[in-house]
Amino acid sequence: MSQIDNTWFSEVMAADGSAFSLKIKRKLHEEQTQYQFLEVYETETFGNLMVLDGSNMVTSRENFLYHEMLSHVPLFTHPNPKRVAIIGGGDCGTLREVLKHKGVEEVFQIDIDEAVTRASEKYFPELCESNNDPRAKLMWIDGIKWIQDAPKGSLDVIIVDSTDPVGPAVGLFAEDFYKACFDALGDDGVLVGQSESPLFHTASIIKQMYVDLRSAGFIEVNTFPFPQPIYPTGWWSCTVAIKSGAMQNFREQDARNAGFETLYYTADLHKGALVMPPFMQKILKG
Repeated sequence: MSQIDNTWFSEVMAADGSAFSLKIKRKLHEEQTQYQFLEVYETETFGNLMVLDGSNMVTSRENFLYHEMLSHVPLFTHPNPKRVAIIGGGDCGTLREVLKHKGVEEVFQIDIDEAVTRASEKYFPELCESNNDPRAKLMWIDGIKWIQDAPKGSLDVIIVDSTDPVGPAVGLFAEDFYKACFDALGDDGVLVGQSESPLFHTASIIKQMYVDLRSAGFIEVNTFPFPQPIYPTGWWSCTVAIKSGAMQNFREQDARNAGFETLYYTADLHKGALVMPPFMQKILKG
């Protein structure tokens, strides 16, 4: 739920008794797409803000936190990622981060709503700066069906850059989808998805993700928390599942010598994020 007056945009989480507000200068864009209501605001201190169905999606100021963790954690977890699929992620910030990895040969960017990408191109051009990279294949189709139809073992990494598990994104948090991902991934395959707030959603969403991912066949699952100011509680996460190996054996030296700039992700931060907070351990084991 969102509330708007002349100077503030507020995303209200009534069920959780909390809200987050940004002071706005003006509304830049609004559009009812085939799938959702899309708005873009110019804010006082966070640059531009994209909102989908009343929920904050991305701002110019802090998007790097989310995009870097969702991209570099799984890519440095896989021993040699070459073919990557991004399901969702229409703002293309995750695509930009994935394409920083020179060893990646092909990236399928699949979002059901083309309007999100077009708005991002106009109002968040920095996120779309790699859209014309010849390794990028942009498609606006049903990502769930695309994964289901993908040849077995054809992908190295699947990144689920989805909205909350409501509306078009519900199917991206389901065991059947995880099973399709498992089949589409090669022997060393890595799957990652955004997994909401550890504080609000460990019991209600993350715990079920663990159950479903393990039922789908993944041998190890781990959640990586990170700050995200515009999302509920200001603390967000991505959950990674692997088909083989051990997450502790991520390519640490490659991460240290990445050869590209990051603003949040580092090898040390990756290593530290492997240690789950005790309260999450308790919930997930309970």
